[in-house]
Amino acid sequence: MPGIDESLLEAMRLPGARGASLVDWISGLALGAVGEAPGGDWEATAAETAELARHVAESGSLAAGETGSDLDPGKAPPVEDLIATTGDAYHLLRFVSTPFDSTVFLHLWLGRDDGNLALARIRLAEMADRLVLG
Repeated sequence: MPGIDESLLEAMRLPGARGASLVDWISGLALGAVGEAPGGDWEATAAETAELARHVAESGSLAAGETGSDLDPGKAPPVEDLIATTGDAYHLLRFVSTPFDSTVFLHLWLGRDDGNLALARIRLAEMADRLVLG
């Protein structure tokens, strides 16, 4: 079972991958990062994407029957992943279920010209399931 570094390197082998990170959406800290950072700074990117992930994970309107107050720290967020598109890139955020608190996500930055969003979504889900933290 791969750890953080192995998973991020595996993500970088996807077609069009520009950068990948593992982020704690509570603290906004990057737990690991490889490749280029959107905007040139992984810490700033981690903080900004964590804010978005936290808002979505705690939103009751995106997961029927669950709200932020219903979230059990040991339970996965009700949203599996987020996709943000820009003129030249895709940003894929995949929430990772963990036995302790499930407050991390994988962030993959793909070039739009050579990235395959469908393949990346499938592979990132597989990586999240295999990821070993700790």
